[in-house]
Amino acid sequence: MNIFNKVTLQSMKKSRTRTIVTIIGVILSAAMITGVATFGVSLLNYMADGAAQKYGGWHVEFEDVDSSFVAKQASNDKVADTATFENIGYATLDGGKNPNRPYLFIAGYNEEAFDTLPITLLSGRLPKNSGEILISGSVMTKGGVQYAVGDTLSLAVGSRMNGKEKLGQSDPYTSGGETLVPQGERTYTVVGISQTPRFEEDSAPGYTVITTTDAADTADDLSLFVTLKNPREVHAYAKSTAGSHAYILNNTVLRFMGLSDDSGDKVLNALLYSAGGIVVLIIMLGSIFLIYNSFNISLNERTHQFGILSSVGATAKQLRHSVLFEGFCIGAIGIPIGVLVGIASIRLVIGVVAKNFANVLYNSVPLTLTLSAPAILAAVAVSTITILISAYIPARKAASTPVMECIRQTNEVKVEANAVKTSKLAQRIYGLEGTLALRNFKRNKKRYRSIVLSLVLSVVLFISTSAFVTNLKQASAGATEVTTYDIGFGTRDMDDSEMLRLYDKLKTADGVYESSYQVIMKYFCAAKGSDLSDAYRESAGTHSPDETVNLPMTIQFLDNSTYLKIVQGLGLPAEEYTGQNVKLIGVAKVEGRGNQEEADQIPDVFTSSSLNLTIEPETNGEPKPEQGKNVSITFVNAALPDTPPILGSFNQTPSVLQVIAPYSLKEKFENPDTTVDIQGKGLTFQSKNPSQSMAKMEAMIKGSGITASYSILDMTKIFDENRNMIFIANVFAYTFIIMISLIAVANVFNTISTNIKLRRRELAMLRSVGMSERGFQKMMNFECAFYGMRALIFGLPIAVISSWLIYKGMGGGADNIDFVFPWRSIGISVFGVFFVVFITMLYAISKIKKENIIDALRDDMT
Repeated sequence: MNIFNKVTLQSMKKSRTRTIVTIIGVILSAAMITGVATFGVSLLNYMADGAAQKYGGWHVEFEDVDSSFVAKQASNDKVADTATFENIGYATLDGGKNPNRPYLFIAGYNEEAFDTLPITLLSGRLPKNSGEILISGSVMTKGGVQYAVGDTLSLAVGSRMNGKEKLGQSDPYTSGGETLVPQGERTYTVVGISQTPRFEEDSAPGYTVITTTDAADTADDLSLFVTLKNPREVHAYAKSTAGSHAYILNNTVLRFMGLSDDSGDKVLNALLYSAGGIVVLIIMLGSIFLIYNSFNISLNERTHQFGILSSVGATAKQLRHSVLFEGFCIGAIGIPIGVLVGIASIRLVIGVVAKNFANVLYNSVPLTLTLSAPAILAAVAVSTITILISAYIPARKAASTPVMECIRQTNEVKVEANAVKTSKLAQRIYGLEGTLALRNFKRNKKRYRSIVLSLVLSVVLFISTSAFVTNLKQASAGATEVTTYDIGFGTRDMDDSEMLRLYDKLKTADGVYESSYQVIMKYFCAAKGSDLSDAYRESAGTHSPDETVNLPMTIQFLDNSTYLKIVQGLGLPAEEYTGQNVKLIGVAKVEGRGNQEEADQIPDVFTSSSLNLTIEPETNGEPKPEQGKNVSITFVNAALPDTPPILGSFNQTPSVLQVIAPYSLKEKFENPDTTVDIQGKGLTFQSKNPSQSMAKMEAMIKGSGITASYSILDMTKIFDENRNMIFIANVFAYTFIIMISLIAVANVFNTISTNIKLRRRELAMLRSVGMSERGFQKMMNFECAFYGMRALIFGLPIAVISSWLIYKGMGGGADNIDFVFPWRSIGISVFGVFFVVFITMLYAISKIKKENIIDALRDDMT
């Protein structure tokens, strides 16, 4: 070891406190970077495992291959597993409404295919032999042909041909450019309805239907699904292997590995990596503040030493290496410990939030710690770069400082009169002690700026993160107020009779104590301009009093008992609102002028609370005036019953005018010659045990042979998911902010305590000329106040602006999210800033007071 490295080690031992605090800062920085990288890898691995369980873990599919191609890939060293199904052929879909998809594509699964390619049943069961078939739900929803469990299909199965070329699922349908060549007649019994298989592309010419392969057949037209040992080779493998065969990548799984070639997935990955990069950058900035200050302070302590070494022949390169060697020693200790602390911390955090992730995403896939060597090496590299940046700047400064400046130490402290001048007003306000504290600020601005910047960074991060969590909590709280039911079943194309038969079954599920059904139909309301309120005129534009305005409206036909309860709850006379010639109940509010729970404060659409209006059925989005009906509507300041989850959305955008009516009046409003547009229909249930009732209902639905598209949601589970998301966000937000705050606290402690140590001769001089202990303490208190006030003057406005930008970025004003001024966070920040500064000052001053004044005056900083 050369002499310069020995001198460096001696200096580090001499300043043990500063060295230990710097190592702690490096440990925190490395721990946070390791934690972010490790959690990111663990989360992506969790998402990939969940997607694989739901959609299949295969990586690439090859279409229309023969058995020799399958055997070759099965023996390929890069391949971990394979699965195949037989391409039995195509059959014409009679009555199909999609001209670009006129076929059924029949796939023959074997046992391995059923295990590898997950199937989500909507009703019925899986086929058990080659005479049974499973129909894809897209046949009904997109093809427009309805099938039910138990139906029998006789299909002329054959191949699509374009001349002598055989076409497959990757070849889009070409009208007039291809023919279907029948090869035989097959009869199947429909035993189930399923969701569309993941491997079926939107451009495919045939809807996939699934049967079992016949063991006696020796099929040579297969679809091959390959799982690779190293998924990162998927693109190169697919291109080199496919040849003339078409292939499809399983982007649902590959997207979480960053390997998807889908443009949407690339954008998602870019956003994820950008977010992770921003977090790492913030950590690096906080760490650089700490570590740079530490090396800069070390440089100040050793400036005199460097001057002497330079005077006896030390080169700039040797001095620079001396400082970098100190960085290497600190990194060699701090980074390994930081990596281990980061892994242990994220293991603890994952243990806390794993159950919440299961409730939000995949309940059968555990979130576990996944260690990735590249991620850990990247964390080590980032931490090393942070230290090198922090050490190189003061190292370069040390090497370029003139020898005499180093020896005299005149490069840091300004002593010109103008530089440290204070106003007479400041002297009157602060007194002698405050004036001395203020002048100390001006004598060495760089040192004080680093402390203030560290405090500002901590304040901004704490308040901004708190604002983010507050907004998330508001969004969650708003979501819990949207529905009045526990379980909702929604559909559009199911017949009323079928829906009511299903309703009679579902309401018997264990735990259900209240239920209702409803149909929502679209109408137009022909209103006179003179009946419209000024608030509506202002929002919709001027309407002449003589003008007739068609307002979009919906009529919610509720089962009679539910409707009667609403009438009684509103205190309306039942005899006027029940029967055949009754008044209807409506809500007419100006859109976008308030929240539902503030109904009495939102402006009304009409000037009167009770009107006779003409309503016209909506057909294909247009009113039918010739079929209008005159009705009497009473408008109330109340929230109408929530609509069921129609196509996955449980809170439909409200029309200008919403009306409820008893279901018994529905036939009266329908016209045999006109089809009224249906917004949706469905069933709602309240249950003592929603999850148990939901499981029973799903089993009942599957056993009912339903073919219409539908959605059923456990609303309590959705609210739990919202709460779990908030909990997860809280854990990570506060873990992140605590770690960053620890870095900031370490930075402030290191900088202030060392700054006091560097001023030990100055402070000893003040005490030697008669400054009392009380005056000395008063001067230090003023310095603490100046630190805190300056940090808060800059930090609080930046933090408030940052909170506002976060609020706007999260859709400020929408979804019942209001801007909440962060008073609580500001209060905590103000207390925290002054607490940290005063505690650090007390520690440093206690060390100074224990020193002998004569020894401090004799100290030559060597």
